[in-house]
Amino acid sequence: MTDGPDGSGTDAVAAFVEVMRRLRAECPWKQEQTHRSLARYLLEETHETLEAIDTGDTAHLREELGDLLLQVVFHAVIAEQAGEFDLDDIASDITAKMVRRNPHVFGDGAAEDVESVTEVWEQIKAQEKQRTSPVEGLPPTLPALLYADKVLDRLARDGRAADVDPDSDDLGDRLLALVAEARATGTDPEQALRDAVRRRI
Repeated sequence: MTDGPDGSGTDAVAAFVEVMRRLRAECPWKQEQTHRSLARYLLEETHETLEAIDTGDTAHLREELGDLLLQVVFHAVIAEQAGEFDLDDIASDITAKMVRRNPHVFGDGAAEDVESVTEVWEQIKAQEKQRTSPVEGLPPTLPALLYADKVLDRLARDGRAADVDPDSDDLGDRLLALVAEARATGTDPEQALRDAVRRRI
């Protein structure tokens, strides 16, 4: 490992893990943190990363991705010290998942188009998760538009038509109908609204 915290002369990610291990061992504040106490920072850094993406500022995005990586590594170091898992375990798991869910690249499958890739991904994911409900596993704390989009997607994949009424007297029903309309045109409703708000500020 390098003696400095900048990752020079060695693998930068490995050097960063060492920095976080030392901080966890020697910094009083970091010693006290838990997965739960860090949750708010993970959410905050995620939103700041989204802001950087929206503005198109690549320097800002690089910085915010670093802050997001800090959160991932911090959680990994906490788990490592508890004897649960470490960053290598996380990387191994996600590597195996990517290989497994992309047979058109790593297996015998063939990718005809984006839709077929997505369909195969969702089929494999459903087999892995063994859900008892189309909406099982969807965090209800997702932003409302994103949550609605995910629920409508799950229902469609389950062969269930969503009952939406764009002319309803209920504002929530009309918003849900707009999400359905966005899905029909291949538009991300969450991003569309974020873009519309940003244009006005």
